[in-house]
Amino acid sequence: MSSVDTFGSKGTLEVEGTSYEIFRLSAVQGTEKLPFSLKVLAENLLRTEDGANITADHVNAVANWDPDAQPSTEIQFTPARVIMQDFTGVPCIVDLATMREAVVELGGDPSQINPLAPAELVIDHSVQIDVAGRADAFQRNVDLEYQRNGERYQFLRWGQTAFNDFKVVPPGTGIVHQVNIEYLARTVMTREVDGVLRAYPDTCVGTDSHTTMVNGLGVLGWGVGGIEAEAAMLGQPVSMLIPRVVGFKLTGQIPPTVTATDVVLTITQLLREHGVVGKFVEFYGQGVAAVPLANRATIGNMSPEFGSTAAIFPIDQVTMDYLRLTGRSEEQLALVEAYSKEQGMWHDAQSPDYVEPLFSEYLELDLSTVVPSIAGPKRPQDRIELIHAKSAFQRDLPTYAPEVLDGVDQAEKESFPASDSPAIGGHARRTVPVTTPEGKTYDLFHGAVAIASITSCTNTSNPSVMLAAGLLAKKAVEKGLTVKPWVKTSMAPGSKVVTNYYEKAGLWPYLEKLGYHLVGYGCTTCIGNSGPLADEVSAAVNDHDIAVVSVLSGNRNFEGRINPDVKMNYLASPPLVIAYALAGTMEFDFEHEPLGRDDAGHPIFLRDIWPSADEVQSTIDVAINRGMFTKDYADVFAGDDQWRALQTPVGDIFEWDPNSTYVRKPPYFEGMGLTPDPVSDIAGARVLAKLGDSVTTDHISPAGAIKPGTPAAEYLAENGIERRDYNSYGSRRGNHEVMIRGTFANIRLRNQLLENVEGGYTFNFIKGEQSFIYDAAQDYAAAGLPLVVLGGKEYGSGSSRDWAAKGTALLGVKAVITESFERIHRSNLIGMGVLPLQFPAGQSADTLGLDGTETFDISGVTGLNEGFTPDTLHVTATKGDGSVVEFDADLRIDTPGEADYYRNGGILQYVLRSLVTN
Repeated sequence: MSSVDTFGSKGTLEVEGTSYEIFRLSAVQGTEKLPFSLKVLAENLLRTEDGANITADHVNAVANWDPDAQPSTEIQFTPARVIMQDFTGVPCIVDLATMREAVVELGGDPSQINPLAPAELVIDHSVQIDVAGRADAFQRNVDLEYQRNGERYQFLRWGQTAFNDFKVVPPGTGIVHQVNIEYLARTVMTREVDGVLRAYPDTCVGTDSHTTMVNGLGVLGWGVGGIEAEAAMLGQPVSMLIPRVVGFKLTGQIPPTVTATDVVLTITQLLREHGVVGKFVEFYGQGVAAVPLANRATIGNMSPEFGSTAAIFPIDQVTMDYLRLTGRSEEQLALVEAYSKEQGMWHDAQSPDYVEPLFSEYLELDLSTVVPSIAGPKRPQDRIELIHAKSAFQRDLPTYAPEVLDGVDQAEKESFPASDSPAIGGHARRTVPVTTPEGKTYDLFHGAVAIASITSCTNTSNPSVMLAAGLLAKKAVEKGLTVKPWVKTSMAPGSKVVTNYYEKAGLWPYLEKLGYHLVGYGCTTCIGNSGPLADEVSAAVNDHDIAVVSVLSGNRNFEGRINPDVKMNYLASPPLVIAYALAGTMEFDFEHEPLGRDDAGHPIFLRDIWPSADEVQSTIDVAINRGMFTKDYADVFAGDDQWRALQTPVGDIFEWDPNSTYVRKPPYFEGMGLTPDPVSDIAGARVLAKLGDSVTTDHISPAGAIKPGTPAAEYLAENGIERRDYNSYGSRRGNHEVMIRGTFANIRLRNQLLENVEGGYTFNFIKGEQSFIYDAAQDYAAAGLPLVVLGGKEYGSGSSRDWAAKGTALLGVKAVITESFERIHRSNLIGMGVLPLQFPAGQSADTLGLDGTETFDISGVTGLNEGFTPDTLHVTATKGDGSVVEFDADLRIDTPGEADYYRNGGILQYVLRSLVTN
């Protein structure tokens, strides 16, 4: 809350008879040339200036921003609200509940632990596609969801009653990011402060990295770890450096055969190649007005995939049209337009008064040059033009099925250019006969499409691609095409509005004819909730090591993420997902190979069933209206009968069930005093894991199904849980005992302490043998030995998972030493009291001769006790023969605020002490 107004910016804005208090940017010289995103930050600092943590110097630092400078000035950004999904949100509420008890133990009032900013949680990550391809799939999946997650849902209902300003959107409503843009986002916020109605830009942080989808609506926000989100809810600003802003000009028109998915995959590749990690990306220029809001949201959604902090579009008439369509009130619409224009945040490149912002770097894309594309087989930035998809698959297949090259002449293979692949002939089509329970038979082979799923927030919010999929299904059915029997098909819309416009357009029967029945409203396949493959398919895959693939309309296709039986994963637009389901194989050339033949024997190609842009637009015009949104969101927090029937605990302090395997009190505050103990150097640490490049939070954080025989499964079995009820790691994120046992347990993790071993294993130097990472960590803890992890480039990229950091810390890891970090994970490690260190520039574990068998000493940490942050820490690695490797590692504690968090043992401990002492 602002108590200082150095610039005299506080004033009043009258909008249709209502007075709003605002903080005018025009009071600060220099703001008129700022990018839209930095204007939002400037207003944020003006409004929260207090003369201590946020001063006039901070405001001037943004107003006088040098676009060519490297980020160096720390500011405190106070988000207007926090948004969560249930996988990452449950641990947040668990921690808040635990903090209430800790406050009491420190002599404080538990009601101090209460969201000070609006916090909203959408339950969308718990539905799993157990049942698909049948009319009752939705209801059966919902029933199973409640059976598995009843304890978690009761806990969330308690949180909704116990905490002020915390709301829960119940299961079966939609995907968090689609619900955000369709309903929760305000674009301009209002809040009563000291009896005055204040208006200010809508900003948010979210516990899902794809929070950036709301950037398409002109709302500045990004994904943070759960621990940062908790701090934001408790009134702590987000510490950040004023970023570089990349200006991205869009020109031209999207070709008729190209989808928004193709555009975003192209942008993802361009921005990854350019390098935008830690930067804002902002779209500007005359071409912006030609980009529909749904396409803007799709582009913003993929910001984590190209690495930027945010990817934002300014507010303009397109924004207003979308807010009106989605049912926002006329009062809100008037406020958004008036406020944006008053603050110089309205974008109209055609206006004679338009001032083109300054940017740090510039990129441009002519949309007319975009071509149909997919991405895979394991990273979203690995774009493949559709015309080259078959040859790219053939090139990549030997990595996943090496035997396909056994019969290829070596000289012939080596004669191919690096960009081409050798012919793999019949080897790629090695077949395994499969018999269904109904007695039908078919052959399974490398490249068979085992999953073809329309899913994920990226595309299910976009009517153009969703209706294109429906129209393609209609044309396919009319021509007699069918989906191959080995393909698991599923449709998981982002909100009920999608169901409504499918019904109004008359497209559901055609989708269902191809097996695309409604399976749930939630984030399913994209996060690993694809559910099991058919038993006979799974058996053939595992018994014969068949490299089957998935095709999904999502944003994440990392190894081991989609399904444990599926090795290769490809991102595609919704209509292409259906096209691949019809083809049944990734080894397919849509341009030259027919999907089937009509009754007269004529070939049917993809181009014969692909809907035109005019067909899609005319369907949108007829099938979508404002009433759909107002009806579906009229009582969005009430939930269905199953939600309302849940027994809800009451009281300020949660009564933990000692027998619960879903929600348990975590140990973060045990033995914590009002004053933190001094930090110390690290001595005698062993290496828990030595990892390569591009290790994602999917590799680190527990995710997907809990496999029998693993430490997590053994824990559940010891607690009386039957195998069929193990559920997923995501559903059990509120139980630290399960989660630490699943940390670094991804089936595709390659720990270089072992040779040719995949999964959550390490070499246990105490026992001198291979063991589970969790078991080894317990042995090290019993021996009083700290741990380190060695990594490569882009360590921790992927979803903003707090458990990737929490699990690392609870396993006893004191430092992670890598070549480079992803922004969110680096921050989360500090938030859990783990040191993020980087090898000297140009160096790595391998170039330094480190193999992970060394004992590590890290000195200079105690310098943090003196109130300053060293640039480097000295690392000494001692090998078994007594020889040593020494180097100065860069300490990636980047701001004074992060240093405070580390000195306190973590961000939550810092917040808790601050609340009690204040």
